[in-house]
Amino acid sequence: MKKLAFGMMRLPLLDENDESSVDFEQVNKMAELFLEKGFTFFDTAYPYHFGNCEVAFRKAVVERYPRDSYVIADKLPLFSITSEDQLEPIFSEQLERCGVDYFDYYLLHNVSGFSEKGFLDVDSFGFANKKKEEGKIKHLGLSTHGNAEYLDNILTMHPEMEFVLLQINYLDWESDGIESRKCYEVACKHNKPVLVMEPLKGGFLADVPPEAEKLMKDYNPDASV
Repeated sequence: MKKLAFGMMRLPLLDENDESSVDFEQVNKMAELFLEKGFTFFDTAYPYHFGNCEVAFRKAVVERYPRDSYVIADKLPLFSITSEDQLEPIFSEQLERCGVDYFDYYLLHNVSGFSEKGFLDVDSFGFANKKKEEGKIKHLGLSTHGNAEYLDNILTMHPEMEFVLLQINYLDWESDGIESRKCYEVACKHNKPVLVMEPLKGGFLADVPPEAEKLMKDYNPDASV
């Protein structure tokens, strides 16, 4: 498997004022090209596009390609969870939206101070581990926007996590707020593989200020920013 993911959280829209109006036809073409180039990993999440990001995955991939030709990652929205009775309905809804019987990768979404009620007051980790035991999840991990100390504590409490998803790019590598390098080092300390989100910082690093672009082009005029 080539290690590049098709992120389905920010998709093209038919109406820029309506986040639910996903342009499914264009997404189909994007997914087709992605698979044609030999990539297989699709990444989605529960709340984006009011759930239509998961629906878009089903329409673009599941309904058009065999199950063994792609890998899907989805996430449990801890920041939306306040009680145990939400867990099963949300997970079942995700399977239905995505049109699959199991998730290849499943993450506790943004384990941090922002979402603590969703995993301290509710046993979301226990629920996810149960779903893995049932075969509904093949690989279980977490994503976080917390700092390195927070991540270290979480991985100490939950050594069963198989991998972590971290925000990593050259701008955030030494950031005091995001601590990309330090978080990466924590993951290595716990022997956890790292998946990367925000490599272009939401697109910002694909369209840098002119002064930064000049520095890059002076260094290597043939390379893109």
